Amino acid sequence: MPDQSFVPADFVVPTELVTPRFRLEPLGPEHNAADYAAWTSSIEHIRATPGFQGSWPPVDGMSTEANLGDLQRHADDFVQRRGFTYTVLETGSGEVIGCVYIYPSRKDEHVTDVRSWVSADRAEVDVDLYEAVSTWLADLWPFGTIDYASR
Repeated sequence: MPDQSFVPADFVVPTELVTPRFRLEPLGPEHNAADYAAWTSSIEHIRATPGFQGSWPPVDGMSTEANLGDLQRHADDFVQRRGFTYTVLETGSGEVIGCVYIYPSRKDEHVTDVRSWVSADRAEVDVDLYEAVSTWLADLWPFGTIDYASR
């Protein structure tokens, strides 16, 4: 993928999405421990989530240091406008319960690839997250074609 922004230079990237059940904020290194706990407790569940097709997370997990590296890469992509990853925080508790990834498709530069997961103990939030993110993308983002596996 070219090292360039995949949104127009004048587009103001949203820094949050707030709903009664959850809120999104940009994922960063400060979320490492909570993010790691959320996905490592839900590996099988996430691998079965639409859009992941068993490709992530690694069956054997990864170290917290490797996770921190991934979070830093996602944060760098956000700043460079190459892709946008958001942590999903439960309203009220602020607990990390999932993640949303917005990146250009590797197969077609005119398609935006969106994936999301929630932890197994918050599986009931998955459809609400999908619907809220789908509306948010349609209403506020400059994307034409979005590939986001339906729920």
